[in-house]
Order: sequence, then structure tokens, then C-alpha cells
Amino acid sequence: MAAYELTVSVRTQYLEEQSDPERNVYVFAYAISIRNTGEVAAQLISRHWIIRDANDKVEEVKGLGVVGHQPLLKPGEQFDYTSGTSLATPQGSMSGSYFCVAEDGTRFEAPVPEFVLSLPRTLH
Repeated sequence: MAAYELTVSVRTQYLEEQSDPERNVYVFAYAISIRNTGEVAAQLISRHWIIRDANDKVEEVKGLGVVGHQPLLKPGEQFDYTSGTSLATPQGSMSGSYFCVAEDGTRFEAPVPEFVLSLPRTLH
């Protein structure tokens, strides 16, 4: 086990009621679970997202914390939150990272592997 490690899992959902395909607006929710799988308590300080639609339009989002929180996670603890984004295409993807500071002052990045945003029942 690494001393400094957060493991991130993601579930996505297309929000049909908030989307407007005639205007090229496709809204997606994503539920994130962040678990401290390391050996040292760590605080999530900031986030960095790379959001890409099917036309290769890229949007970068950076900011402090997640949904107004900067959770401090002891080894084994988990923080869950839900957020969302909109795309101009029915498919796209997101990836990114969380910048963290461990209890001992060590700074590290926790990667968020790329995940797909897609309408149900469509190929991607």
C-alpha cells in the first residue's frame, strides 16, 4: 500500500429532464467516491477537470475543494459527492485530478481516470 493514495470511483447519469438536444445541451450528473487507500490522513485541497465533448472541444475546470468541501480523509475513510456538467454533444468524457496535502505535509495528486459521459443506449 502506498503512503499517499486516494482511490476514486465514478458513476454517471444522463439528466434528460435538464437537457435540450434541440439546442445541443446534454446534461450529465456524476457521483464520485473518494477513498483514502493510503497510510496517511490527507486533505483534498483542489480539483482539476478536463471535460471533452465528441467534437474535441475541451474545457478545463479548476477550483478549491469539491462541492464546497475540502474533506480530510483518514486511512480507510471515504467522501462521496455528486456534481454535474453539460456538453454540446450526446457523448464526451472527463478526467482530472485532486491536489491533496497529507497530514505530514506531503503534497500529492490523486488522479481521476477518464470516464465516459454518454446518453443511455448509445454506442461510444
